[in-house]
Amino acid sequence: MPLSELIASLGSNPYFSAGFGLVGVGAGLAVLRKGSLHAYTLFRRYAIITLEVPSNDKSYQWVLQWIAAQGQRAQHLSVQTTFVQQETGKVQTNFDFSPSPGVHFFRYKKSFVRVERTRAEKMVDLSSGAPWESVTLTSFATNKQLFFDILSEARSTALAKQEGKTVMYVARGTDWQPFGFPRRKRPIDSVILDDGVSERILADVRDFIASPKWYMDRGIPYRRGYLLYGPPGCGKSSFIQALAGELDYSICVMNLSDRSLSDDRLIHLMSCAPQQSIVLLEDIDAAFVKRTDEKEEGKAYSYPNRVTFSGLLNTLDGVASSEERLVFMTTNHLERLDPALIRPGRVDLKQEIGLASKSQLYKMYKRFYPDQTFARAEEFADKVMGLGQRKSIAHIQGHFMLFKNDPSGAIQSIELLR
Repeated sequence: MPLSELIASLGSNPYFSAGFGLVGVGAGLAVLRKGSLHAYTLFRRYAIITLEVPSNDKSYQWVLQWIAAQGQRAQHLSVQTTFVQQETGKVQTNFDFSPSPGVHFFRYKKSFVRVERTRAEKMVDLSSGAPWESVTLTSFATNKQLFFDILSEARSTALAKQEGKTVMYVARGTDWQPFGFPRRKRPIDSVILDDGVSERILADVRDFIASPKWYMDRGIPYRRGYLLYGPPGCGKSSFIQALAGELDYSICVMNLSDRSLSDDRLIHLMSCAPQQSIVLLEDIDAAFVKRTDEKEEGKAYSYPNRVTFSGLLNTLDGVASSEERLVFMTTNHLERLDPALIRPGRVDLKQEIGLASKSQLYKMYKRFYPDQTFARAEEFADKVMGLGQRKSIAHIQGHFMLFKNDPSGAIQSIELLR
């Protein structure tokens, strides 16, 4: 049979025509499906932009609070309770809402943004101990500027809530976490130190902050350490808090007696301290004893925690030590500190914060009783100095608290200070 007749007979066969038609439809659908997948891939690549913010990122809480402010119609929320100290001294309770796990939508700068907050049930964030979470933002956009704007606005909004406040951080896990509620900034002139002491430290800190290029040009590590020493109750910690407020810095309180603290964790925490913060090591003499004393007694090295003395020295001024760092240490017993700890490079400025001088007594009286004459303040200072034993600032302040509205009684009852 000729080929032409064979093709004609197959074409007239209804079974063959139906099968060929099905194959053609199937092939067409396969091509269409593949083309749609390819088109969707190109669409996601060039028309959709996605940002993932994990819960261990510092901007995570900022983004959640900012999203909650944008999605006014959100029905599924999570709450975070915070406390804010007002100027009157009272603590106000605030409830900050954030989107709960799930999918949310809002509109920002004429663009629709899809928000998906996910929470892993079996994964834990080691820095906080909370379940691992992430937020994914998806939007129609051609560049990343939209997300830069979102992150910048979220940061500005969050920091605005801390304006006029000093944030305290403590070490939890491998990261720093805010402790308590932000405190009102304490005016630096409210901490009355001896003449010139406050001005000297403040000027030195400001000079350090303004001189990063000077350090880099000379190959000097850009870090500075300070040691405030003197009897308890003389204003060491209070001054550091006031200094942080004056500089608009936060305070990272490091407890070297923490049993969970190791050398490696100490170095890590020092290196990841929040920007514009003061690392505070209080009562440094209580963490370690002098090595010479141990040798004289023939004892092996023993420490009340897992941080070794050499580990602390390397953290302050070693190969693994971080830069762009401001460290303040305090002690009530300077003589107990090992010379290796307070040598230049680890402690660059030492300042005694001693018992109240006549000048401090005079200024304190005028601060508590501003309507009193200079002569009355002078009389109070002379009488206290005449007791023959100098007192701490805390002791004097406690005396004033007994006579809040009685400046004459504060002078007449000087004997209570004995």
